[in-house]
Amino acid sequence: MFEAELGGPLTFPGTSLTVRRMGYGAMRLSGPGIFGPPKDRDAAVAVLREAVAAGVNHIDTSDYYGPHVTNQIIREALHPYPAGLVIVTKLGGRRPPDGSWARANSPQELTDGVHDNLRNLGLDALDIVNYRVMGSGHGPEEGAIAEQVSVLAGLQRQGLIRHIGLSNVTATQVAEARAVAPVVCVQNNYNVAHRDDDPLIDDLARAGIAYVPFFPLGGFTPLQSSTLTSVAERLGATPMQVALAWLLHRSPNILLIPGTSSVAHLRENLAAAQITVAPETLAELDGIAGTAVAVEH
Repeated sequence: MFEAELGGPLTFPGTSLTVRRMGYGAMRLSGPGIFGPPKDRDAAVAVLREAVAAGVNHIDTSDYYGPHVTNQIIREALHPYPAGLVIVTKLGGRRPPDGSWARANSPQELTDGVHDNLRNLGLDALDIVNYRVMGSGHGPEEGAIAEQVSVLAGLQRQGLIRHIGLSNVTATQVAEARAVAPVVCVQNNYNVAHRDDDPLIDDLARAGIAYVPFFPLGGFTPLQSSTLTSVAERLGATPMQVALAWLLHRSPNILLIPGTSSVAHLRENLAAAQITVAPETLAELDGIAGTAVAVEH
C-alpha cells in the first residue's frame, strides 16, 4: 500500500519517529482473554508479517499481553526489525496466574517491566513506553502519576526508553506528566459514540501530541450501532471500517491501532484508510454520540 492509503504520516513530537496513521494493535495475538498462547501461532506470525508488508510501521503491544506471549510472537515474526518500524509498548499492569489484571506501578515493577519488554522483543531500547494507569473501572480515574512518570524518565536517561507516552489518563494527569517529562502520545478509550476526550484531543493536537484511541467500536447502544450500520451500507463498507475512517477524519493527530488475529480482517481494517467520508456524512456520524440511549427494558 502507498503511504497515503494508510492515512498519511505523523511524526511524534520532538522525535525522529514518523509512522503511518493506520497501525496495528498486537493484543489479540495471545490466547483467549489476552492470556496464554494463541490457538494458532503460525497465523499470529502471518498477521504481523502481512501488516508490515502492507506498509504498517506502528505496532502497539505490551509485555503483559499473554503475559510475554505477544512480544515473543512479534520477535519471532519480525526480528531483525525493518528500518522505520516503531514498536510502542506499555507498563503499569501485570497478569497474575489467575488471568486477572493487576496494577504493577511501583518503581521496581516499572523497571522490571522495561527489562521484560527489552528481552522479549529483542531490543536494546524501547521506542515509546506508555504508562498505563490501571483503574478500578473501565475509564480513567484521577490520581497522581508523577512518581511513575519520573521512573520512566529515569529509565529514559539511562537509554532504555527513547520516549514516554500515557494510557487511560485524564487531562489533569496528562498535564501532570508533561510537567515531569515530554509526552509524545496518549492512548484512551474513544470512538464515534464515546467522545468524552474531544477537548483533550484538540488540546493534544495543538501541541502536536499523538492521540491513539482504543475500543473503536466499544460500548455502542443498539440505536447508535444501527446508525453506524446504515452509513456503512451506503458507503459500501463495514461498520468497523466506517468507525476507523471517522477517527482518521476526526483529527490529524489521531493514530489507529486496530487489532486482529486474522489476515483477512487485517486487510479489511487497513482498507478503512482509503475511505473518503463526505462532510454531510461526517456530520451524521458526529451525531451518533448524542443519539438517545436505546430503551433497556
